[in-house]
Amino acid sequence: MSFIKTPVKGMPEQLPADMELREYAMNKIKETYKRYGFSLIDTPAIEHIENLTNKQGGENETLIFKILKRGEKLEKADKISDLCDGGLRYDLTVPLARFYANNMSSLPTPFKSLQIGNAWRADRPQKGRFRQFTQCDIDIIGDNSNLAEIELISATSEMLFQLGLGDFNVRINDRRILKAMAAICDFPQDKYDDVFIALDKMDKIGLEGVMNILKSMNCAKKFAEENVHKYCNFFKEGIYFDSCIDFLGNKLDGVLSSEVINNLNDIILCVRKIILNKGKVVFDPTLVRGMSYYTGPIFEIELVDKSNLSSSIAGGGRYDEMIGKYNDNKIQAAASGFSIGFERIVSILKSKGLKPQIDSNSTAYLISKNLGYDSIENVFVKANTLRGKGQRILVSPKSKNMKVQIDKLIEQGYNKIIEVSELGEHEIILR
Repeated sequence: MSFIKTPVKGMPEQLPADMELREYAMNKIKETYKRYGFSLIDTPAIEHIENLTNKQGGENETLIFKILKRGEKLEKADKISDLCDGGLRYDLTVPLARFYANNMSSLPTPFKSLQIGNAWRADRPQKGRFRQFTQCDIDIIGDNSNLAEIELISATSEMLFQLGLGDFNVRINDRRILKAMAAICDFPQDKYDDVFIALDKMDKIGLEGVMNILKSMNCAKKFAEENVHKYCNFFKEGIYFDSCIDFLGNKLDGVLSSEVINNLNDIILCVRKIILNKGKVVFDPTLVRGMSYYTGPIFEIELVDKSNLSSSIAGGGRYDEMIGKYNDNKIQAAASGFSIGFERIVSILKSKGLKPQIDSNSTAYLISKNLGYDSIENVFVKANTLRGKGQRILVSPKSKNMKVQIDKLIEQGYNKIIEVSELGEHEIILR
């Protein structure tokens, strides 16, 4: 059997230059969020299969990389459903909920979490979509006020600004508003998810496309045409509004508390004042978010490029009912979080040609063949002394093709290259 040198499909590998950019972005993210009081935590890559398949992860639950039981446990499994007891996490929210339920007595209230790590989904690999990817999440647990949403959106807006990614749209909605619109149009409650799946495609297929999907549902799910028209009329005037009050008016009286609308409006107005010219804040009644665990405000940030095309790079919302499920609902914990698409951010930074600034004190010593022991020892002593002063120092054998070697070192950011031979040290003049 021959070895395969390419990585498993959908599992990316990073070259040194890629890692420089990723580390730069990662450090900016950490620095920004820590200034907002978020604390770094870590959770295992493998989760209990029961936690991953609890019908809260939407489509992601069909994309789990499942892990077989081991040894006797696997031999005793008598049916396919008993073969697995774990899986690779598909996001960081499910592990966080378990983490908090397990450690809440040791954590402050509210708890502001920063979590960065890989997640895995058995998706079809394509440009910008991998099976293994890095996520960055911030969450606030134990705060049932809208201070949590304001802080999450403000911090993430600042983080993007620090990375040079201004000119974005912050889209905000509330799952309760989505449900109220479906309810007032007499859609059955158990079919809300079907309605939301169609609505979520608005930006790709337009209002007419959404209407056609709802009208063409199979017989078991078919909706009355008058209900479909009533629902789609909500969106005839557009999808971006300055406030939810501008959009809703009194259309949901009797099915939705005014407290929900006022709360969301306060979030929109406050965030708008905080982020000022960094981005635009809008109410978007078509924003759905795919996870069914969301219970209140939901939000996304999308970048807008010069051709006016947009791409979502961060999303989140409130999920007040998740953590309580880990202790049979004996202790409830309000929670709200924001997940940042790290891979997409790195891809955008790379397309912009961003190259992180490398320490200007970077020296490479190239050792000639057959150099005496004493001379080699002197180079290492000198190199370690300079490293102790914070400089980046490389000690490496001189290559036969020295020109190519020097070009590669320049690409890596070395601004001083010294050839060490029996004749002594000679600094190479760089072009």
